[in-house]
Amino acid sequence: MPQKPRARTKIQIRNSETILDAALDVFSQHGFRGATLDQIAEVAGLSKPNLLYYFASKEAIHQALLSELLDTWLDPLRALRADGEPIGEILGYVHRKLEMSRDFPRESRLFANEILQGAPRMMEAITGELKTLVDEKAAVIRDWADDGRIAPVDPYHLIFSIWALTQHYADFDVQVRAVLGPGHDPFAEADIYLDTLFRKLLTPQQEGPAPQTGPAT
Repeated sequence: MPQKPRARTKIQIRNSETILDAALDVFSQHGFRGATLDQIAEVAGLSKPNLLYYFASKEAIHQALLSELLDTWLDPLRALRADGEPIGEILGYVHRKLEMSRDFPRESRLFANEILQGAPRMMEAITGELKTLVDEKAAVIRDWADDGRIAPVDPYHLIFSIWALTQHYADFDVQVRAVLGPGHDPFAEADIYLDTLFRKLLTPQQEGPAPQTGPAT
């Protein structure tokens, strides 16, 4: 009869979490190729042999981070409801994505680095779970546009725009803060700006009466 795997001790759980948190720092700064196990061990405050007791390789650590990240990354889009008020639902998604950039900047840069490398460790997830979810929500947005509840818009490029305009504040945080200068809250200001931008984009134009023309003078 096969033995059940032993439950991990509190120390093992804590050390695993410490390693993953340190690796998130290192990978988000240096990318997968530039990161080393020595760097991760140093940031974690552990020896390299101790680190390898928990994770067999740099690839194993990176894969563990990406697996955790994808589920978190998809949650804001999952929350977009087909039975909600269309503009409110889309703006809610914009705000949730901006909050993620504010609260999880390292995760955003980790994801961006992986995509820039051609997604060698995430391609299956991108073409599978992520694409399936985007297809589902794109169909909802298209139905709203077809029903005249939002202005005509390509749903996929709308989602791409939301990704680009929200994740910019995490991936290019240093540049954003340098250009704005002191005394600014980039995320609070972006929240107002993006709300206005997407609200104007999505609000259907009201057809007014045809302009009257008077006699030529």
